[in-house]
Amino acid sequence: MAELTGLADDRALLGRTSTAERVADILRSRVAEGYFLPGTRLSEDSIGGALGVSRNTLREAFRLLTHERLLVHELNRGVFVRVLTVEDVEDIYRTRTLVECAVVRGLGEPPYALDDLAHAVGEGQRAAREGDWKAVGTANIHFHRELVALAGSSRTDEVMRSVFAELRLAFHVVDDPRRLHEPYLTRNREILETLRAGDRDGAEHLLSVYLGDSLERVVEVYARRVADGAQGIG
Repeated sequence: MAELTGLADDRALLGRTSTAERVADILRSRVAEGYFLPGTRLSEDSIGGALGVSRNTLREAFRLLTHERLLVHELNRGVFVRVLTVEDVEDIYRTRTLVECAVVRGLGEPPYALDDLAHAVGEGQRAAREGDWKAVGTANIHFHRELVALAGSSRTDEVMRSVFAELRLAFHVVDDPRRLHEPYLTRNREILETLRAGDRDGAEHLLSVYLGDSLERVVEVYARRVADGAQGIG
C-alpha cells in the first residue's frame, strides 16, 4: 500500500481544516450581515480570542475567504474586508445573469418546487412592513439563492454562495437600502407567480430584465459612493 505511505501523518490536518472551515463560515456570515464592513481591518488577536481558535486556524480561515474574494491581505498591514470596484460589481452581475438565467431556462417541465422561493418572497414582504430594509436585502439574496437551488446542483450552489456573499459587500456601501431593494419585492413575486403558472420562458425574460435593471441601479449608487470616499468605510 505504497500510496498510503505518509498518509497517517496528515491525520492532524483533518481537525484543523475542519475548524478553519467552520471559522470561515462564521466570518463569511458576519461579513455578509455587515458586522465587518468593507475596508475593516480584521484583528487576528481579537477575532482569535473571541472564537477561541489558534492563530494558525484563523489564518487558514482568512486564506479561504481571501480565495473567495471576500477578504484581501495587504503586505505589512494585515487582512481587510474587501472593497469592491465598479468592475467587480459588473462582473458579479455578469456571473449572476449567466447562472441564474441558465437555471430557469433548464428547469424542465412544470410544476416546480417553489416553496422555498415563496418563503423568501414572504420574508422580504414582512421585512418591508417592519421597515427593516437591510433585512429586505437579505431576503432578496435568499430569493436568488433559492432560485439557483432549483437546479439541484450542489456545485452551482457553492459557486453562487461566494458570488452572493461578494454582492453583499456592494450592498453595505449603499446609503439608501430602501431605494435599492424596494422595487424588487414586486419583481420577485412576479417571477414566482410566472414560475407557478409554468411559464419558464416568461420567468427567464423577467429575470434577465430584472438583473439588467439591478446592475444599472447598483453601479450608479456604488460608483457615487466610492467616488465620495467609500474606500475608508470601517
